[in-house]
Amino acid sequence: MTGGADRVAVVLSGGMDSTTAVAEYASRGHYLVCVTVDYGQRHVREVRAAHEVAAHYGAEHVVVDLSGLGRELTGSALTDREVDVPEGHYAEPSMRATVVPNRNAVLANVAVSIAMSRGASVLALGMHAGDHFIYPDCRPEFVEALANAVRVGNEGFAPPAVEAPFLRWTKARIAARGAELGAPLGLTWSCYRGGEVHCGVCGTCYERREAFRDANVPDPTRYRDSTTEFVAP
Repeated sequence: MTGGADRVAVVLSGGMDSTTAVAEYASRGHYLVCVTVDYGQRHVREVRAAHEVAAHYGAEHVVVDLSGLGRELTGSALTDREVDVPEGHYAEPSMRATVVPNRNAVLANVAVSIAMSRGASVLALGMHAGDHFIYPDCRPEFVEALANAVRVGNEGFAPPAVEAPFLRWTKARIAARGAELGAPLGLTWSCYRGGEVHCGVCGTCYERREAFRDANVPDPTRYRDSTTEFVAP
């Protein structure tokens, strides 16, 4: 193993939240190891965004290919093209279609292994309070259980501390913090439909639009639909 106490591994999806997490730890002077997982997501465009964000910070970037796993995860709009990506507010029950079974447990544990191989003292995750409506693996209870499992499962081998600095933040607060830190939010990707332009109306696009608006931060994103409004449930 190589590394030291100043080394932080960040699970970097290529979205706003994980990019702001990279910016947060970069602002503290840490050496960064960014870990991105291709799990066969239909919005694999985010992997390219992650590469661009990591390059912006001069960070080590590890891309793990789990695309074969994604082919087996039928029934989720993110891994099964037979399932439509729902439109609407991100807190609507219909967004349950975008849940990928056990996704964050898989991604985080892959990143734990890489963090340990690099001697990182911290593994950082970018989930936030807005995710709590639909995704059980973005809630405080999950992060606490993960942190305990990492400690117990790697006892005696200097496991990283698990941190989720935005766990109780709103997306708007993350947008504001990202702008404050000069994070390259224009490089980030959110849209679950993939392509080259954000659709603007899937749950994660709408959450992105809402976050920039509520934070009173200029939105650098181009959307196919930037006007449709959804009422929060």
